[in-house]
Amino acid sequence: MIRVLLFTLFMTGSVYAVPLDRIIAVVNNEVLLESELIEMENTVKQKAHQQRVAVPPKEILQKQVLERLIIQQLQLQTAARVGVRVGDDALNAALRQIAGNNQLSLREFRDVLENDGFSFIDFRESIREEMIISRLRKSQVEDRILVSDREIDNFLATQIAQGGGEETYHLLHILISVPEAALPEQVQAAQEKLTKVQALLAEGVNFSTVASGYSDGQNALEGGDLGWRKKGELPSLFADVVPKLSVADVSDVLRSGSGFHLVKLAEKKSEETHMVKQTLASHILIKTNQLTTDKDAEDRLNILRERVLNGDDFAELARAHSDDTGTAIEGGSLGWFSSGTMVPEFEEKLDTLANGEISDVFKSRFGWHFIKLYDRREENMAEEFQRSQARQQIHKRKAAEELEGWLRQLRDEAYVEYRDF
Repeated sequence: MIRVLLFTLFMTGSVYAVPLDRIIAVVNNEVLLESELIEMENTVKQKAHQQRVAVPPKEILQKQVLERLIIQQLQLQTAARVGVRVGDDALNAALRQIAGNNQLSLREFRDVLENDGFSFIDFRESIREEMIISRLRKSQVEDRILVSDREIDNFLATQIAQGGGEETYHLLHILISVPEAALPEQVQAAQEKLTKVQALLAEGVNFSTVASGYSDGQNALEGGDLGWRKKGELPSLFADVVPKLSVADVSDVLRSGSGFHLVKLAEKKSEETHMVKQTLASHILIKTNQLTTDKDAEDRLNILRERVLNGDDFAELARAHSDDTGTAIEGGSLGWFSSGTMVPEFEEKLDTLANGEISDVFKSRFGWHFIKLYDRREENMAEEFQRSQARQQIHKRKAAEELEGWLRQLRDEAYVEYRDF
């Protein structure tokens, strides 16, 4: 964790001096400091204000923020233990992307931060920590999830049985957690907290406000907002419940190994039919190397192009001359491919062609080409696209479920000592 004498609230430009003389918690062999708590607390307040989510009372907010800091610390400790790191090259690339998103060079972005009184070094290290945690979750959770062809088949069959058109759901969530192998008194305490939450909702208190004050979920401080989810991306616990809810409805209490759940359907919408643009084309490629210069490749292709224009068979010339061994055997045919499959310079050239037309010779990152365009079409949810989307949705759902369990296990196995503050 970053420990600095001063911290800044980036969204407002305010600067607060916080002496580093108070330990608020010990997490295994690391300490959390009051400055870190206040820094994140102010960041959460600013974000809540932007999202128009009510901020819970200070005591509850501090408890929520402290728990988030503990989970963050545990992930960084795990990353250090298993060797997950982010080098300067990768970090600088990420920073350049952030700067680019703000239409600035990296140096300009740094100057803007420092001119506004922010520490670029602290900002840089906070991005490094975010990247480390992201890589850790990928290696420990996401990369270990397998999606079988049978799961995809079942997913697609269910979609067809339900009429094909899929709805997406905007969900809010409250979790009252229960530890693994919980003692009876822990379960009772969770049930009492759940009763209080239900009473507040029954009184008409805003769901997001209750979530930010009482939920133990990872999205609590965002008002329990889980974002938009397709049916296939819903946690298994919600999959049969959410589609039956009307907008603004709150589910009955759902029980899982993590504890007690309430889910609210904030919005829903039907997904429009997805039309995939596809192109049928062939090409001939000449690669450059130590023996073949750019001029050599361009000249050779111009000669071949003239032969095609004068009636020679494109496929025969591709088989004899193309350096793309994968397509040369097929006479240069790329088959039907979807928009976005090829590199941008290739697709830009394709976009200028009419059916049956042959492009001029051009260069891409792979070498020099010319293309013959045969046909274009639009396919409604091509099978390849459907299966790819299904795989992504199933993977996302499994990852969310596994991450929740993995974080709970990290927390349950950790030594945490709270200090008065």
